[in-house]
Amino acid sequence: MLLASVYFSCGQPAAVGETSGADEAEKSAKTETPIVVKNEPVALDTTYTIDYIMGKFDPKSHPDFVLIETRYADRAGLYLHREVYDAFRQMYAAAKEAGITLIIRSATRNFNYQKGIWERKWTGRTPVDGQNLAKAVPDPKMRALKILEYSSMPGTSRHHWGTDIDFNSFDNSYFEQGEGKKIYDWLVKNAPTFGFCQTYTPKGEARPYGYNEEKWHWSYLPIAQQLTALAQQHLKDEMIKGFQGAATAVEIGVVDKYVLGINGDCLK
Repeated sequence: MLLASVYFSCGQPAAVGETSGADEAEKSAKTETPIVVKNEPVALDTTYTIDYIMGKFDPKSHPDFVLIETRYADRAGLYLHREVYDAFRQMYAAAKEAGITLIIRSATRNFNYQKGIWERKWTGRTPVDGQNLAKAVPDPKMRALKILEYSSMPGTSRHHWGTDIDFNSFDNSYFEQGEGKKIYDWLVKNAPTFGFCQTYTPKGEARPYGYNEEKWHWSYLPIAQQLTALAQQHLKDEMIKGFQGAATAVEIGVVDKYVLGINGDCLK
C-alpha cells in the first residue's frame, strides 16, 4: 500500500555522482543510536522522482542516505537509506548472537556506478563466464540478455534505491555448504522479521523472468515495496537510455521482466 505522503514526478535530474566503494574511502563519525525496526510501510518523506527510481542522484549528498560503518562492510564508502541501515544493524546484532556475521558486499549503486558495471561487461573489459561478450556475442539483444543474468541495466537496478543489500558472497554455491549455508539458512528464517526478503529466488513457473537466483541479494520491503509500485506505474522501457546497449531495453521488455520480475513474496 502506498502512503499518501509519497509524491512522484518527472523532475529535472539531480546531480549524478559515481559512488565507488574502494575509491571513496570515508570513515563514519556517527554515534550509535537506538534502533527501532519498522517492519511495515515507512512514510517516504522525500519527493521521489523518476530520477530517484533510476539512480540519478548522489547518495553522498542525499538527505535520506547514510554512510555504512566499515565494521559492517567489506570496504569503506558504501551507503544505504537510513531506514534500511537501522533495520540492518538490528538484524546484524541478532545474527551475531547466533554466531553469524553478515558482511555487506554491495549496497547503494547509482546510475553512473551501474553504468560502469554494465559497460565493462558490454565491451568485454569484464569477462562474463570467461568470455569477452563483445566478441563472443555480437548480437546486441543476446549480449544484453547474457549480462542481465546477474547485472542490471543502468536505471533499472534496485540497488539505486538504497533498499537492497548483497551479503557475504556473490556465488550461490558459497551459500550451499559450510559457513555460507549457515548464513543463508539464518537469513531465510530470520531476515523477514527485520523486513528483508530474498529478491531473486530460482526462476520457474512462479518467477519465469528476471535475474538468475541470488542468495546474497536481500531487499528491505517497507520501503522497497512502495518504490517497486512506483516503478510499475511510472518507469517505462523507453526511459532506459544513456549507456551502451540501451537500445535493447524496449525489445527485451526490461521493466516488466527484470525490474518487476522478482520473488512474489517480496511483493506481498
